Amino acid sequence: MQFVKFKLPLGLFSLISVLAVSSCTKDDDSDLVVSDSAVITVENVIESKPLTQFGTFENSGSTPVLEPGESASFSFYAGKGQAISFAAMYANSNDLFFAPANPGIKLYQNSGDPVTGDVSSQIRLWDNGTRKNQTPGPAVTHPGDPESPALNVTEITLPTPASQLLKAELTHEGGTKFTLKLTNTSGGTANETPISPGVWAVSHSSGTTILKEDPIFTPGKPSANGLTDLAETGKTTPLTQYLTGITGPSSSFSPVLVVIYNGIDNPIFKTGENDREQGLKELAQQGNPDILAASLKTKPGIKQVYVLKDPAAGSLKPRINGNNGGKASQNIMASKGDRIALVTMYGESNDWFVASTNNGVDGATRGDISSIMALYDHGTLQSSFPGAHIGSEPAEAESQPVQQLANPNQFNTLPSLPQMIKVTIQ
Repeated sequence: MQFVKFKLPLGLFSLISVLAVSSCTKDDDSDLVVSDSAVITVENVIESKPLTQFGTFENSGSTPVLEPGESASFSFYAGKGQAISFAAMYANSNDLFFAPANPGIKLYQNSGDPVTGDVSSQIRLWDNGTRKNQTPGPAVTHPGDPESPALNVTEITLPTPASQLLKAELTHEGGTKFTLKLTNTSGGTANETPISPGVWAVSHSSGTTILKEDPIFTPGKPSANGLTDLAETGKTTPLTQYLTGITGPSSSFSPVLVVIYNGIDNPIFKTGENDREQGLKELAQQGNPDILAASLKTKPGIKQVYVLKDPAAGSLKPRINGNNGGKASQNIMASKGDRIALVTMYGESNDWFVASTNNGVDGATRGDISSIMALYDHGTLQSSFPGAHIGSEPAEAESQPVQQLANPNQFNTLPSLPQMIKVTIQ
């Protein structure tokens, strides 16, 4: 038999070569489309604010001004180490105002017991420094002559001490809730005066350190941030606008537990269930993921368990003064069909935690998955105002099923979860 040689046209040969190379490339790529290896990163993106709460108070009667004998009350939440500060105008003056010395009225004794009863002795009278002072009394003209240049805020004394003009009484309502009642007691004194509506504020604390000791004013410095409007006219709006901008969460997140699993439901928790006593309680209450991690590793269907910690601090701190928040990353192995779930404690709480919803995400998922995160109440400690928790002392125990928290919650409104925690898989 003889073989016949055929000579292909050059153009056709080139086309066949391209097709062959394309076919090989496609086959090669098919083995590389999905990689089981990825990096999961969790970042605290909370923009830390120095105040936990603020508000206003006024007479509930026919006018908002407190005349002699009239009272105003307001309630707030505070944990150990925190204090309550407030300010209100001495109306029969050009620019004097009542306020406790910074950082405010102490709310807990050294023993840890809440302070209650008469705390009037902590009230002072301050000169705003923006108007020339006339003798206080009903004949004072408003607004009066300006100080030029303006003076610094300074404490001032009158014949009648400030503590005898304005009475302050604290009531502990249970948990971390307090009520402060302010009564105008100036009637019949040498310095009888109406008292304007006022503002109040509570600062975040870190242990026993108050983060902002001068939420309303700073002695020895010029009046700022709307305080002048309050001290000269009794108007609260400019100061409340300022306080709005510096009030909000300042929470860390605990080290983050990440679990890769297959063929089973979410092994960490389900809403509507009570605590499984497998370590989630220790994470939700104390920020300790180790017990839960050890427990998960013994379960069928668990492929990998990781604990992610910020390299510098362990926990993931919020963004402070424009700096980046805490971040933790981990190389993981997860295939399509696997599930990825994660959980971390919301630090400014007694037993709240942030976790992936439902059954987590598929192992092949890549990109930003922050939208699947939600905030939960573990149900084993009585909830408290975020940022006003008891701290090292245990809160009152309870036995409730795990539930997703609404926002607004029973205390306040928090930012959306993607504004607090960012989770990506790349």
